[in-house]
Amino acid sequence: MKKILTSISIIVLLLFMGSQLLIHSEKILNAVLFSLSVWQKNIFPSLFPFFVLSSLLIQYGFLEFIGELMKPVMQVLFRCKGECAFILIMSLLSGFPSNAKYTRELYQKGILNEAEASKILMFTHFSNPLFILGTVSILFLNNKEVGLLILIGHYLTNLIIGLLVRNYVPSKESRTKASLKKAVLAMHEKRIHNSLSFGQIITNSLTSTIDTLLLVLGVVTFFLIVTTIIDQNIHLNSYHQSILNGMFEMTQGLKYISLLQIPLKFKATLSTMILSFGGFSVHVQMIGILSDTKIRYLPFFTARLLHAAIASILVFFSFDFWISLL
Repeated sequence: MKKILTSISIIVLLLFMGSQLLIHSEKILNAVLFSLSVWQKNIFPSLFPFFVLSSLLIQYGFLEFIGELMKPVMQVLFRCKGECAFILIMSLLSGFPSNAKYTRELYQKGILNEAEASKILMFTHFSNPLFILGTVSILFLNNKEVGLLILIGHYLTNLIIGLLVRNYVPSKESRTKASLKKAVLAMHEKRIHNSLSFGQIITNSLTSTIDTLLLVLGVVTFFLIVTTIIDQNIHLNSYHQSILNGMFEMTQGLKYISLLQIPLKFKATLSTMILSFGGFSVHVQMIGILSDTKIRYLPFFTARLLHAAIASILVFFSFDFWISLL
């Protein structure tokens, strides 16, 4: 009986959404156009080059190189395999959901098991630095100094979480010293044993990148439509509406927060919280990328709640001191 009620509920919900698409067609169209604008101006330019580059680096042995070179650091700090440094570095540079894409590639290659993959995802949830320093700080908050504080709080908390969970599925690899010679040899071995031609490598890289970015576009558009429908049917004040929208779709929430008539300190704190949680849109993007794996989502979700809490507290209590320094 419960399964029948669930099926009926799903159909009713979908029919309701369909009716809302007709009733509020102009609002929905604006939401779709906004998602295309965000994807075109922010997501695609910031992620495309890094996704292609990371695929090429993996094929030509950089993963083995950085894994061997960073093994002592990753073992001491986070008790992870050295190869996890690749995910950490590339995610820091390109932003989410790239950590899911890189983790999936290492998981499929057998370098990480599902527990190790779940662990690295917990502390590699970085927003793109250009998005924070450009879109959030200049376009939304109109303050570069505050944007830098948000960036530091957001990034530092990831490392704090990494230290907090270091004993969760610790690496069993024996501790070794970094060896540049071993790193170079490992990279060379990977390159010479790669059976794919350059044409095949670049084609696979581009295909994988485009597929992932189209998935991101679809998820962002869907959640913007959902938040638009919610806004049209649940009438909240601007403060609660901004928080609700940010929990569903990060960029729209950050935009609405910047328009609130509240002190900059609170705008920065709320923006940090939403950035660090990521919004359910980012979470679904990650789930979609990892859908063909057994990597667990719950540790990532728990880490995001912790990330949002710690990062926002750091920004709130350091805001006045930070502003006085600059």
